[in-house]
Amino acid sequence: MPVPPLPHRRPGVGVEIAAHLERLIATGELAPGARLPAERELAESFAVSRGSVREALGHLESKSLVERVQGRGTVVCLPPARVGELYAGLDETEKELSDVAELRAVVEPRIAEFAALRATASDLLQLEDLLERSHEGLVTAESVRLDVEFHAALARASQNPLLATVNTLACSWTPDVRRRSHTTRRARRISVAGHRAILAAVRARDGEAARRAMADHLDAVAALTRLATDEGAPLA
Repeated sequence: MPVPPLPHRRPGVGVEIAAHLERLIATGELAPGARLPAERELAESFAVSRGSVREALGHLESKSLVERVQGRGTVVCLPPARVGELYAGLDETEKELSDVAELRAVVEPRIAEFAALRATASDLLQLEDLLERSHEGLVTAESVRLDVEFHAALARASQNPLLATVNTLACSWTPDVRRRSHTTRRARRISVAGHRAILAAVRARDGEAARRAMADHLDAVAALTRLATDEGAPLA
């Protein structure tokens, strides 16, 4: 299938292409099972060498985002079955939002810590791009979408597919919480500031600082959610 062009060009072409394709996969624009164009076609489309394309596909393959299938070329991988398996093993009481908040507090600081120690150059590019597009002037729905993408990209940067799966599961249980913590310009500004602190620590390869920044961010989100709930804030 055709692949949208790169929005801009920066040094490290193979890394940038990998980050671009990973964004398309994360947002569903490149759906599971989709077949990517041949290396030659991708190189022509992006106006880069085939070596750069090969490097990018190698990055994606190492994260199990794509696979090379005999006779079909490079195919976007199906989402892990582990998400469904985890759903099946949990009862209703464990799906309460308060329990999910506790799960996030336990899991996400460590995700941030691992991301700081393990993030690739393409992971950092993707996180930086998401942060650049996030600001307090967005409508709630778009702010929430970028928030979910940022946390998902951070989980993938931990290079642990099980943690990425747990993050996906937690995100699926928290749409109401996330909307309530993005309903005002002040709330969106606080959320972006939290992401900025997390990314700064990840970029500095400081695992402890990243863990603390995520814990502080989740505390701020919890406070914003309580405030929005007390004030009866709309969810749109």
